[in-house]
This record gives sequence, structure tokens and C-alpha cells, in this order.
Amino acid sequence: MPTKQELADWLDERQERFTAISDAIWARPEVALGEEAACALQAETLAAEGFAITRDVGGLPTAFVAEWGAGRPIIGLLGEYDALPGLSQRSQPTQDPIVAEGPGHGCGHNLLGTAGLAAALALQAWLRETGRPGTVRYYGCPAEETIVGKVFMARDGAFDDLDAALTWHPWWFNSASKGSFLAVDNLKFRFRGQTAHAAAQPEQGRSALDAVELMNVGANFLREHMPEKARIHYVITNGGGAPNVVPDEAEVWYFVRAPERGQVEALTARVRKIAEGAALMTETAVEEHYQCGAYNVLPNRALADLALAAMGELGPIAFTDAEQDYAQRIADGYPAGTREAGIRSLDLPLDFLERALDGAVHPALDEGKVQPGSTDVADVSWITPTVQVMTTCWPMGIPGHSWGIVATGAMSIGHKGMLYAAQTLALTAADLFSDPAHLARARAEFAAATGGRPYRSPLPAGAAPPAPARR
Repeated sequence: MPTKQELADWLDERQERFTAISDAIWARPEVALGEEAACALQAETLAAEGFAITRDVGGLPTAFVAEWGAGRPIIGLLGEYDALPGLSQRSQPTQDPIVAEGPGHGCGHNLLGTAGLAAALALQAWLRETGRPGTVRYYGCPAEETIVGKVFMARDGAFDDLDAALTWHPWWFNSASKGSFLAVDNLKFRFRGQTAHAAAQPEQGRSALDAVELMNVGANFLREHMPEKARIHYVITNGGGAPNVVPDEAEVWYFVRAPERGQVEALTARVRKIAEGAALMTETAVEEHYQCGAYNVLPNRALADLALAAMGELGPIAFTDAEQDYAQRIADGYPAGTREAGIRSLDLPLDFLERALDGAVHPALDEGKVQPGSTDVADVSWITPTVQVMTTCWPMGIPGHSWGIVATGAMSIGHKGMLYAAQTLALTAADLFSDPAHLARARAEFAAATGGRPYRSPLPAGAAPPAPARR
């Protein structure tokens, strides 16, 4: 397998094996930090092929690193496998959960992790046959949906010696990212007051729920005084047990986002003051439980150009008329205007909606932009040059974290996007192993962008991983 084409062919010939792994993870969706079966399946698959496995990375039972080879460069492939609560869905183009309120792979992470694993195995075979020096590493990363896994892994130095990191994400079209994502803080505030009979002795009560609601009011007034692209989201996770009992415990869960890590930290400081003020107003006590935080993504254009060149060599994904029809039926299942709103939100041309599935290769359409979401890939991007590829795995314009994504994750549309991603990652990594100039350009760009500022974990000293998300 001396040529890159043969590397791509190697993956194509073994696609049924990788499809079976992905479908097994899809059929048993596990939410953040609870991905025992997915983690075991991937780790055991790589161990059987001779990869050395390190488990419990970052203090996370469902995180592992698989390594093969010797010497430099050391190229990392980042994988994920967590599902989302409440997104159970059958593999069909109409909405219908398998289990009511059950979890589902509404972000395609069953595909995401499996493509990274497949690329790692392909690179192992390629390095063996070519006799080139180098180390390939696959990172099994849990809990991306709660912005946790890679941050704890990074804190413990899991990525420190990488020469570059490659990853991907299922998406509407094929491209490589040159843009950024929002930095984020993920934290909970628990208020404690004094219970009382709400009718007979209300004056004896100190309502923790009142404190939560006053905090939310304060946060909503803060919105006028935030950077333009900053976001604050919250959900009340505990509001008391009954309306005739003054709640002595209540909790609210916040995400604070902004384009840069420093902006998030400044906003979070203000949110903390609002929580303290709410406690003061209600004569309650407040405890903060910091779940995690993540940086904004630091793009690497040199790596993105290399990945785009690999896509150019592969050509577009060919979707059949039956697949186009399946995707169109999914798209038609969303309210009118949903897809248009998704396209407009990213400043993409509306002619992207002409077909339900777009298999073409597009240039980086996000250069200079900050996407509205967040990802723990960002922390890796501040440690080593990192690129994130996107490939077509679901209908154009449908919203993330929704049923239509689950509906394509265990059939040919998702399978084709996954294989294409594995091939793109493998070809890109092969270029890095083959030609030191590619890696030199990526690392020079990284050094200039970081300006000598070392990565500093956003986690407080001694922070422990949060409990697994609800199932």
C-alpha cells in the first residue's frame, strides 16, 4: 500500500467492518461519560490490532488512548462516541423514537469515532508497508456534548507531545474548517434556603427557587452588556418538589459562551456576582459547581489546506437517487423555513438547498468566522496544530442535535460520509508523515498564532470530572 490511492482503497475494501462498529454504537447510544460499551468496543478493536491502550485518561473511565509505531512525527486522531438524551429515533425518514425520551446519536458521534479508528488502522498498515518512522495515536474522547472529555485529558497532558491532531465532524457538506467556535464555561449554581409551609408559615421560608429565578433575571439583564457574539443559556435542573412547600434546595445549570476564552472568563465572573446577589436578596446560600470550560478553536489553515487537497484527490461523494429521496423526506419532516434558517445562520448561499444531499467538495466557507457552537476540540487546538474536517452525513440545513441526524446515522448516507472522512484523515496524515515541510508550515502557523502563550487549563485546581449526564 505505498500510494495514497491504495491507502484510500484499503479503507474502501474494509468499509463493512467499520460500518458494523459504527452501527453497533448507534444501536446502543450512551450519553456523556456513560459510554462504557462504545469505549470498550473501540479499545478492544485497536488492541487486537497491536495498538498499546492506555485507559482512564484524564481521570475519565470512558477515555482511552491507543498508540502504534515509534518515533516522530506523532500524529493524533481524535474520536468521540457520546450520544444525546431524548433523541431516540428509528433508522427511517419519518420521526419515530425507538424508546420514548431515550438517547440517540443526534450529532453523529457513532460515525465520528469510528472514522478516526478506521483512519488509525489504515495508517498503521501504511506505515508498516512503507517502512516510514512515526507514531499514530487514536484518542477515544468521551463527553464532547457536555464539553468535558478533551479538557480533562488535556489537563493531564494527553496531547502535549503531538506534532499535529486531526479530527472531523459529520455535517451538511464536505470541507475543512478555517474558522473558530465559541469558548465556553459550563457550571451549576445550587442554592440552599429554609423550607416552610407556603400557606401556613410563609414568613419562615427562604426560597432557594426564588434565588434561582432572581439569578436568571439578573443574567437576562446582563445580556445587554455582553460582546455581540456572546451567549448565555440556562436550565433549572431542580426547582423544588411541590408548590405548597417553600423549596430549600434549587439548582440552575449555565453555559456561558463568547468568541475568546478571556471574554468567557470575564462574563462568568459577572454571572457569579449575580448568583451572589440573588443569594443575598433571598437570604439563601449558593454553591458553585464548575463542570468544565473550553477554549475557542484556534484554526490551522495549513492543515486545512492539506485536508482540502486530500478531498480534491478523493473527489465528491456520489449519492444515489434513493438516498436523495430519503434525505428529502427527512428535510420535509421539519417545520417550514427550518433549513433556510440554518443556512442563513452560517451566512451560506441559499442555493445550497437545491438538493437534499450535497456530495461536492467545498472550500473553507467559515474562514474568519466564529461558529455559534462550542467544542472541546478547541483545547487541543491550543496545544498542537489541529484541523477539523466536515463530511456530508445528513440532509442540508437540518438542525444539529435533532431526530433527522439520528435517522441517517445507521444507513448508507451516514456510512458514505464516515468512509469519506476516514479516507480524508488518512490521506492528510500520510502527507504529514511523508513530507516534513507540511508539518513545518502547520507548526510555524501555530507558533505565530499562540504567540508563545502556553495552554492553561480552564479547570480549577483539583477539579474532578462531573457525574455522567442523565440517560
